Amino acid sequence: MVTRVVSLVPSLTEAVAATAPELLVGVTDWCTHPAELTAARIGGTKNPDVAAVAALRPDLVVANEEENRPSDLAALREAGAEVLVTEVRTLPQAFAELERVLVTGCGLARPRWLDEAEAAWAALPPAPALRPAVVPVWRRPWMVLGRDTFAGDLLARLGVRNVYAGHAERYPRVPLAELNASGAELVVLPDEPYRFTATDGPEAFPALPAALVDGRHLTWYGPSLAEAARGLRAALRR
Repeated sequence: MVTRVVSLVPSLTEAVAATAPELLVGVTDWCTHPAELTAARIGGTKNPDVAAVAALRPDLVVANEEENRPSDLAALREAGAEVLVTEVRTLPQAFAELERVLVTGCGLARPRWLDEAEAAWAALPPAPALRPAVVPVWRRPWMVLGRDTFAGDLLARLGVRNVYAGHAERYPRVPLAELNASGAELVVLPDEPYRFTATDGPEAFPALPAALVDGRHLTWYGPSLAEAARGLRAALRR
């Protein structure tokens, strides 16, 4: 029986907290939702304090293959922890992995919010003709969404084609001049991991309309998915 969970992923922290908050005994410094989290902080997603995690005696550690380093996960296993590693690169995969964490991993009943999130995305009207876009996630240096990303899959469902979806890298560094010459008709600017704003980002793409979107809606897989479908669609239509 799972009664003590450490989460190394902000999205999964929110998912467990929304379903059975009493299970969480440890979370990362980057776990910001919900705001009332009281679990012990055990470091970052890329540098968790393995000894601190082990001292919490978790029945389960939940992680992600993109957000967490294999070396840290191996160290946790060597310390005796059971580690469940998720892979989330598409919306259907997100729903499946959330059920695996909560139902299979934690032994919980499937939460209502997960059904509501699936229903919200299923209710979206068919996407219009895909509009080519660049999607920066960092500047200094400029980095954008590349191939095989969860955020890219969400955008495609909302009528946005990531110009760099065929790139060999998942988050390539691309010079600004190349981004502006990419043939994009739109630049999508989330507020995380880099906090793009109306005065920090759009000015670098003077010929393109800019869509400022909620980074949590675009990149988190958890309870926010229920509102993300509507929120992202509205932001992209402005």
